[in-house]
Parts: sequence; C-alpha cells; structure tokens
Amino acid sequence: MARVKRRAYRDFDYWGKPVPSFGDPKARLFILGLAPGAHGANRTGRMFTGDRSGDFLFRSLFDAGFASQPHSATRDDGLTLNDAWISAPVHCAPPDNKPALEEIRQCSRFLEVELGLLKNLQVVVCLGRISLDAYATVQGLRKRALQFGHNVVQPGTTPLVITSYHPSQQNTQTGRLTQAMLTAVFAAARARLR
Repeated sequence: MARVKRRAYRDFDYWGKPVPSFGDPKARLFILGLAPGAHGANRTGRMFTGDRSGDFLFRSLFDAGFASQPHSATRDDGLTLNDAWISAPVHCAPPDNKPALEEIRQCSRFLEVELGLLKNLQVVVCLGRISLDAYATVQGLRKRALQFGHNVVQPGTTPLVITSYHPSQQNTQTGRLTQAMLTAVFAAARARLR
C-alpha cells in the first residue's frame, strides 16, 4: 500500500509498516478503530494521524480532555493522549480500506496482549461494527448479546464498552456522524471513568 501514493503525497516517504498503537500506558480509556488509513497512518506511522478521520477523532478527544491538541498531522507533531490509548484490530493498511476476516484473526493476538498490558482500563470505545466484533472475539463476548449503534453502552461489559460510528469520511461527509455526536461519545466515556 505504501508504493501506490496519492498525488498529494508523492514526495513523502511512507511509513509502510505495521502501525503501532499509541497513547498513555496508564490509560483508563481504550479506543479501538479499524485499520491504518492508506494515506494517513500508513503514511505517517501513527494511528489516525494525517487524514480526515483523525482530524475528526482528535478534535473530539481534545474537546473531552483526552488529547493535548485538536489535530494530528505527523507522528512528531507534539500530540499526546491523556488517559487514553488508541489501537486497531489490524495494524497494516488493508486493500480497499476494509480488512479481511483473516487479517483480523492474524492480528488478534496483538490486541489480546495490549488489553492484558493496560491494567487500568475502565471504558472501551469501539469505532465501528468491525472493531466491536474484533473486541468481542478477543474478550470472549457473545456478539449476539452486543447491540451496535452510535453512543450505545453495552451493559454488563467489563471494561464498559461504548460503541460509535467510525469517523470515516463515509460517515462524516454524509452527516451520519457529526463532530458533536462523536464528542458526546467521549464525554460519556469520561463521565464513566472512576
């Protein structure tokens, strides 16, 4: 994916490797996205960095007090996460921006390890149905017992799971997900932290 560059980024050196998770190792909030964007995280080397999805996400995280700044263009732009950790079920940019089930299965051990290392987690925000399904599989939760929707709290889950539409352009440009709607998810997450 790093060899086929968008015209706007043709002079950039792409990261082009698995994109690591990042954030505060003492985080109480875990944010699970989908996969690195081909010309965002795959280019910059940091989840949700350098694309419109990230612009949307970091604005809401900043407004809810989880990010030090409302934007992220490069992995060395000064952004830090406060009490939050960002990951994805897949760490390589998938073809057509949609990971195959086999890719999710292959990467699931990394998600298991991360969840085991982050000892303070109290809330998990799953951005999109695919991330909810991947999280449920890793945690041994019954998928049928979980109801996906925007700003839906999954009762009886520990850590508590909240679902949201993914901040992809397909959702944000159509108005299915607004900035206020996404900020409300992280405000709800903040309110549930002990």
